[in-house]
Amino acid sequence: MLLEGRVAFITGASSGIGRATALTLAKEGARIGALGRTPGTVDEVVKAIQQAGGEAIPLVADVSKADQVQSAVQEIIDRWGRLDILFANAGINGAAGPISEITPEDYDEIMNINLKGTFLAIKYSAPYLGKQGGSIIIDSSVNGTRMFSNTAGAVYGASKAGQSALGKMLAVQLALDHIRVNVICPGYVESGIGRSGRHKRVYSVARHVRFADGTIPLLHGRAGGGKPEQVAQLVLFLASDLSDFITGSEIHIDGGESLLEG
Repeated sequence: MLLEGRVAFITGASSGIGRATALTLAKEGARIGALGRTPGTVDEVVKAIQQAGGEAIPLVADVSKADQVQSAVQEIIDRWGRLDILFANAGINGAAGPISEITPEDYDEIMNINLKGTFLAIKYSAPYLGKQGGSIIIDSSVNGTRMFSNTAGAVYGASKAGQSALGKMLAVQLALDHIRVNVICPGYVESGIGRSGRHKRVYSVARHVRFADGTIPLLHGRAGGGKPEQVAQLVLFLASDLSDFITGSEIHIDGGESLLEG
């Protein structure tokens, strides 16, 4: 039980990496505040945790709305009286395509959910994390941090680069409160985020360098991507005392994908 007695707040917990992480952390003893945008899907995650003998509560909020995020954090404090772990995971792909076809509204949607949502989750969690020290893990991406060939997703990549910079600077600032802040950068993961994309006219001006017919090196020629559970194991490590001297790190988890397509 690496996380026995601790409380974790997970945004975007309804599916994919967020759901896998909620289940993984709960299995290791953490009590989970699982946040999603719609009640039905987040209720299912909470039910799965409870059926496995864990503790969890459903939280419904739009991560881009300050009052809703603040209320979600308060629900956790009212229930358990503490907060030890934040996994800022909620995000969307949003619109992709030539910059001439990306609207200001498209830009705002991506930035508000991916970057502002991360900022708000940290802002309202940090005061409670600082009471006993804690861990913040930000879910960024290889796109915008080490891979720049998917040019149709330039705004998405910018939001992810912003998350990484935010995390590194807050790692220094929040170290005084014994709060660690790390950034994970998944590559292609078989999760639900792809369904949030709206491609206006997908194109790329960069030539992709492919490995073994487009597959990821560690997949040894097989098609597909990483699993949400693999990313969840990294989050577990960074949330636990096993990583108690790691902060401000940007860790890529992509099977070597970004090394070939950067």
